[in-house]
Amino acid sequence: METQVKGSQMIESYRDKAEIYHGAALSKQKVHELLEGLSLPKGLLPLDIEEIGHDRSSGFVWMKQKSKKEHRFKRITKTVSYDAEITMFIENGRLRNITGVKVREMIIWVAICEIYLQDPSSDKVVFAVPGGLSRAFPVAAFELEDDKAKGQESKN
Repeated sequence: METQVKGSQMIESYRDKAEIYHGAALSKQKVHELLEGLSLPKGLLPLDIEEIGHDRSSGFVWMKQKSKKEHRFKRITKTVSYDAEITMFIENGRLRNITGVKVREMIIWVAICEIYLQDPSSDKVVFAVPGGLSRAFPVAAFELEDDKAKGQESKN
């Protein structure tokens, strides 16, 4: 609950200078454009977003959903929890100071604070936690189903 309040306060402080988009279809499109612009896979944030805001001067981004959502990434067998409000700062292929995103590791939920490409040529996405630990996973695990199908078509 405390991170929710902190996130809401941050959103209010950046709201005046931000580009704000409402509605599920437009918000989803903007999330995909944001991730694509950072060279991150578009399926990284599989959310039912109702609002997205982006303050370009600071790199602050927020996303709002109706409610908390859990998503299972089958290719890496990980469950990720996304709060109703997610905040982050974006820069050069990196999402940092993330709030509202947790991954289930064994029996505990661990907050994710940073997501970035390990190296563009390595094809790995790195997830870091506040304690400094990180894990890398293949980019392909976070592709959208539509993107996977297009990739298969171009190989044939």
